[in-house]
Amino acid sequence: MKRSLGLFGAWEPPESAEFLGFYSTADRGGGVAIIEAADVQTIARTTSPWAPWLDFTVTPILPIEKGAEIAGEGVAFRDSVG
Repeated sequence: MKRSLGLFGAWEPPESAEFLGFYSTADRGGGVAIIEAADVQTIARTTSPWAPWLDFTVTPILPIEKGAEIAGEGVAFRDSVG
């Protein structure tokens, strides 16, 4: 833990990764980062330094309005096919 905390204190995220939120769970069992990035390489560069200590799950998100619009397109497609 001492090593990872020392590295974290010296670490700078990639310029192309905009951290919108960065949280630790109260039980110290994990955390959540909300990062805006244009490509998967940025996500890989952001997580790579921490691979010896942390496991990551990357879940892309989008605004609810856009998600609802896309879901509607999926419904329309399914309804259009006999």
